[in-house]
Amino acid sequence: MSGTVDLSPVRSYLLALQERITRALEEEDGSTRFACEERVGERGGLARPRVLEGGDVFEKAAVNFSHTAGEALPEAATARRSDLTGRSYQAVSVSLIVHPRNPYVPTSHANFRAFLAERDGAEPVWWFGGGYDLTPYYGFREDAVHWHRTARAACAPFGAELHARFKEACDTYFHLPHRDEPRGIGGVFFDDFAELPFEECAALQRSLGDSFVEAYLPIVRRRRDHPFGEREREFQLYRRGRYVEFNLVHDRGTRFGLQSGGRTESILASLPPVAHWRYDWRPEPGTPEAELYEVFLVPRDWADDS
Repeated sequence: MSGTVDLSPVRSYLLALQERITRALEEEDGSTRFACEERVGERGGLARPRVLEGGDVFEKAAVNFSHTAGEALPEAATARRSDLTGRSYQAVSVSLIVHPRNPYVPTSHANFRAFLAERDGAEPVWWFGGGYDLTPYYGFREDAVHWHRTARAACAPFGAELHARFKEACDTYFHLPHRDEPRGIGGVFFDDFAELPFEECAALQRSLGDSFVEAYLPIVRRRRDHPFGEREREFQLYRRGRYVEFNLVHDRGTRFGLQSGGRTESILASLPPVAHWRYDWRPEPGTPEAELYEVFLVPRDWADDS
C-alpha cells in the first residue's frame, strides 16, 4: 500500500514567507509597495505574484508564490528523472528576485520549493529544492563573508557537511557556460533533495527561508546610500545582461514554469527593468570593475575568510 505525503504545511509556510519578505522589502525601501495579485487555478492551484517597481532603493523586486498541479510533469522536471514520466504532480514554491537601484547594492535571488509526484499503486516521490545566491556589481569582502556565514548557520543544524555541498552546487549551477563565468558570488543551492525524512527536509527549507532577510538586508543597509555616477550605473546595467542571459538560457525554474503553462508575466518578473550589452567589453586593469572579476567572480570559501 502506498504512503501519503501532505504538502499543505509546506504550502502554508511558503505563503507566510512570501508575506514576511515582501513586508521587509517594503519597509526597507519606504517609497512604494508591492502590487498584489491572486489567481486561482484548477486542482487547487494558486499563483500569487507580488511585484514592486520604481522604488527608491529597489528598482524592481518580485516575490512570487506558486502552487501548480497537473496530470503529467513537464519536460524540465522529467529530463533528469525519467521514472517520473506519467505521474501527476504538485509543486509549491516561493521565488524572489531583488534588483536594487544603487550599483553598490547587490542583486539577490532566492527560491524555496517542494515537489510531489504520485501514481496509483506506487509510493509518492517528493523532494525539496532551492537556496539563495548573491550577484554584486562592486564587491565587498564583509558582505560576501556575512552572506555565506548566514547561509552556513542556517544549514548547520541539519548536517555539518550540507553547507559545503550546497555551496559547491550553487557555484556550479549559477554559472554561465557560454561565458565561462559565475553569475555572482553564489550562496547555497540544492535540488531533488530527499536525503532526510520529509519533516526534516521541510525544517531545512524553513531555516534557509527564515535566514534570507537576515542575510540580505544588512548588506542593503550598508550600501544603499553609497555615492555612484554614470560609470557605476553603466557597469551595473552591463552585468545585469548576464543575469538575463542565465535566466532565459539556463535556468531550470524558468523552463519549468513556461513548460507547465505558468503565467509568463509572473515567470519573467525576475528580469531586470533595464539591462545593457556591449560588444566584447573588458574592464580596465586595476579598476573596481576588474576587481569584481578577479576577486569576487572566483569561487572561494567566503564563510571561512578572515
